[in-house]
Amino acid sequence: MFPQLSDKLQEIFKELRGHGVISEANVDAALRHVRLALLEADVDFQVARRFIARVKEKALGETVLRSITPAQQIVKIFHEELTALLGGDSAPLRIQDQGRILIVGLNGSGKTTSSAKLARFLQKQGHRPALVPCDLQRPAAIEQLVTLGKQIDVPVYAPDPNQKNVQRAVAAALAQSGGRNSSDAARVPGLAGARPSIYIFDTAGRQEINEPLIQELRELKQFLDPQETLLVVDAATGQQAVSVATHFNDALAITGIILTKLDGDARGGAALSMREVTHRPIKFAGTGEKLDQFEVFIPERLAGRILGMGDVISLVEKAAEAVDEEDAVRLERKLRTASFDFNDFLAQFKMMRRMGPLDNILGMLPGMSNVQGLSIDEKQLKRTEAIVLSMTKEERTRPDILNARRRQRIARGSGCTVTEVNDLLRRFDQMRKMMKSAGKMKKMLKGLQQLDR
Repeated sequence: MFPQLSDKLQEIFKELRGHGVISEANVDAALRHVRLALLEADVDFQVARRFIARVKEKALGETVLRSITPAQQIVKIFHEELTALLGGDSAPLRIQDQGRILIVGLNGSGKTTSSAKLARFLQKQGHRPALVPCDLQRPAAIEQLVTLGKQIDVPVYAPDPNQKNVQRAVAAALAQSGGRNSSDAARVPGLAGARPSIYIFDTAGRQEINEPLIQELRELKQFLDPQETLLVVDAATGQQAVSVATHFNDALAITGIILTKLDGDARGGAALSMREVTHRPIKFAGTGEKLDQFEVFIPERLAGRILGMGDVISLVEKAAEAVDEEDAVRLERKLRTASFDFNDFLAQFKMMRRMGPLDNILGMLPGMSNVQGLSIDEKQLKRTEAIVLSMTKEERTRPDILNARRRQRIARGSGCTVTEVNDLLRRFDQMRKMMKSAGKMKKMLKGLQQLDR
């Protein structure tokens, strides 16, 4: 996340830690570099200036400069101020039964996908969300939301194809959601069971902010009276995102922000400027293309990741969500008895995939972002997976039967070379031998403990 900014800040703090004693001149020089790094990351100029002023005021205090570890104290101050800049504590949704959430933003910002991701998130929380497409100008947007709704089994109340009035379309959707006759169920994907508890309205966007768009949204908001009006902003758009957020906030009094594409090579300016400029919290962040790659925005955790401190709490949460307890117990038993095979390897692989991009997972481990040259080669991982998938079930269970002819077939089936297949088998064999050695060592230690009694 924000690799360009993160690398520069860590380099600056590394140099600062190199000084045994820190003077005002050292702090001034470091903060000048920090200010430049923030501006290069597309952070708003005024936001960067005020941020540096706050850090400087605290960093030049006598208790800091005369402390045993002044550089560490300054990094701590920077982490606290960065957390405050991002919004301090996370801000939960203000929702109630039959609640309404209005999603607004420009075209291309990820509104429709974010609406579905939010529905999926609320669904996991035990709510009964429903999606209402409000973009009557683009039939493709309605079709996209209907498709996404089917994928997550959430009802989508699509408007009549001939309807051109947004308020009437929304009123029809709300009325329809209260009915339970057969025609309603046939028309609404995923419609079954109790009435929805939360409605998410995916509104129309434009290529740029214009008065007709804003006026339509004003009227729709007045009609719906939503508890939340969330602005979707592409994190990679930098200064433009700040301008968009300001305009939408002035016109609609938004209650929160959803940042999308935080997994991309974004410089981070939008995320670092948004809260300060709008005085509205960033509530959610999209961290990937999949519908479950969507999480509550917690400023302190993101600040830690930017500064290379990791985010172990998020990593544990992701693992708990992705890993089935029975599968984990079974895998642990197989590892302990050294009976691990390629079926288990594949299951473990899929388990890790469910946690999201592996580069993101590495970024959650403290200090890992400081290790030079450490990265995950996604192409290599896909090749490895293709090799295992090209094996028969018997071959995965009994790798020892993989003779030269079988290896050639697997290479052809996976689009890899025989050398790559051999390399994977060699590494797998080494791993199994290590497991056996670990098992023997465990038995030996257990025997020694018994003798000691």
